[in-house]
Amino acid sequence: MATIKALIAAGLIGLAAGPVAAPAFAKAAQAVPAAGDYSVGPQYDTTHVYVDAADFDKFVASFVATFGGTTSKQGVFQVTPTTSQTMSQLALTPVGTVSVFGFKTPIPYPFGAERTGYLVTDMDAAVASAVKNGATRLITTFPDPIGRDVVVQWPGGVNMQLYWHTTKPNYTPLTTVPENRVYLTADAADAFIRHWVAFSHGRIVSDDKAAPGVEVGQPGKSIRRVRITSGYGKLTVLVSDGQLPWPYGRDMTGYEVADLAATLDKARAAGVEALVPAYDAGDRKAAILRFPGGYIAEVHQATAK
Repeated sequence: MATIKALIAAGLIGLAAGPVAAPAFAKAAQAVPAAGDYSVGPQYDTTHVYVDAADFDKFVASFVATFGGTTSKQGVFQVTPTTSQTMSQLALTPVGTVSVFGFKTPIPYPFGAERTGYLVTDMDAAVASAVKNGATRLITTFPDPIGRDVVVQWPGGVNMQLYWHTTKPNYTPLTTVPENRVYLTADAADAFIRHWVAFSHGRIVSDDKAAPGVEVGQPGKSIRRVRITSGYGKLTVLVSDGQLPWPYGRDMTGYEVADLAATLDKARAAGVEALVPAYDAGDRKAAILRFPGGYIAEVHQATAK
């Protein structure tokens, strides 16, 4: 019971973030999902960041210094169904939340390769819908003291976690919604898009078959870029030949900010490296950053239309 109380007090259990005090961002009413839509809202989507335990504090500090926000209480827990120990903490910012893990033991399979945790309203129904729509369970649903978790894989090898809490959490909506950035070749893109849209009850916002290749480090080429929105937030599929220079393809999440130059200044002061300096990418200015501990992310500012 002491362990359970500690987990609940820290607001972390399983691979998902549990109820924590919401940061002081602008509040908004939570929409009710449509029938068969098991999403709760993008403020409950967390990018999973795995760093060495020695880099844990430096990463969390640099992420909050760059984007603002707050953190949950840090602790050391078992967050997998098999024996393991990891440092674990949430960094909640106005532009997106990360679940940070610094394992002190070897990481059990299949954990460590899932990109995002999505809160769902009904775990069994959500898993059944995911499998029906082309996903494969990499691990069967397992319980934790305040909910349940599962890890699934979509066509193209896109791994995600779904989680559910016994007591419904209450997080403040985000100022801007981050995008889950999925890099695929044409072999898997259509299948992934079709299945993800069906599962998420999403809407294709745009499907640009001649987007500038500079977005994936291929200036002079064209790629296909598909942007999707749903109750789980934004998702962008970047379809290319896969012959991408480093670090493209290593960024799992793109964060939208109001002032890219000011954000890059904050990042630099916090010890964050600009792997790709600011560049024009169609309807946005963007850069790719590497935070202490190795986490790579895209950061962008929408340009005036």
